[in-house]
Amino acid sequence: MKIAVTGKGGVGKTTVAAILARLYADEGRSVVAADVDPDANLGLALGFTDAELASITPISAMKDLINERTGADSSGLGKFFKINPKVDDIPDRFALNRNGVKLLVLGTVDTGGSGCVCPEHVLLKRLLSHLVLREDDVVIMDMEAGLEHLGRGTTSFMDRFIVVIEPGARSVQTYNNVRRLALDLGITRVDVIANKVRDADDEAFVRASIPELLGVIRYSDAVIDADRQGKSPFDLDSAVVDELRKIKAKIDAGG
Repeated sequence: MKIAVTGKGGVGKTTVAAILARLYADEGRSVVAADVDPDANLGLALGFTDAELASITPISAMKDLINERTGADSSGLGKFFKINPKVDDIPDRFALNRNGVKLLVLGTVDTGGSGCVCPEHVLLKRLLSHLVLREDDVVIMDMEAGLEHLGRGTTSFMDRFIVVIEPGARSVQTYNNVRRLALDLGITRVDVIANKVRDADDEAFVRASIPELLGVIRYSDAVIDADRQGKSPFDLDSAVVDELRKIKAKIDAGG
C-alpha cells in the first residue's frame, strides 16, 4: 500500500498520515512514513521527541550524500551526474523508528518553476521510487501543501492519493485540482477525507460537493491539545483514531 496524503495547508493531512501509519504498524506491517513537507511536522504527530527530531537532517539537505551518490561536485552546475543513484540503503540508514513506524524525512527541492533536473531532485525521486518498489512495506507520504509535487511528477508511482479537505470552497477546489493533475499522471485512485467537520451543515456541504467521500472526521479538541503538547493524536484521541480505522478498512478492501 503506497499512499500520498495531500491537501491545502492546515487541513490536517499530517494528522491523517500519522494515524494511518500507526494503524498499519499496529497490525505488524512494515511502515515507512515519509515526510516530504518542507514544514516537517510528521515526526511530532507520530510521537517522536523534540530531541529525536532535532537530530534529523532531511535527505535533500545531505549535500555530501547527494554528491557521493549522484557523482555531482559541490557546484552541481553544468556537470554530468547519475540519474539512477544507489538509494537502497538510505531508508535503513537514516530512518528513525518509533511505535513500529520508520520516519524518513526527505525534505523538498526548491525548483524555481515546474521542474528541476538537479542532483537533489534526482536522488529524491529515485528514493521515492525505491520506497514504492519495496513489496512488503506500507508507505505513507505526508506531502507538501499545494500542487507543486504533482507538477514535478515525483509522486506518479503512488497507488493512491488521499486529499484531506475541510468544509470550505477553497478546500474543495484544491481537491478538484489535485484530481485533475493526478489523472494526468495516470493515478486513478484519488480519494477524499473530510476533516474538521463540526456539525450536520458541514457534513451536508462536503457530501454535496464530493459525493464519494472515503470518510468524515469530526472536529476534535483533543487533536488540538495533542498538537499543543507535541504528542501524537493517536495516543490522545480515540474517536479520531476509530474514524480513521474505519477509513483504513475501506482502503484495505479496495474502496
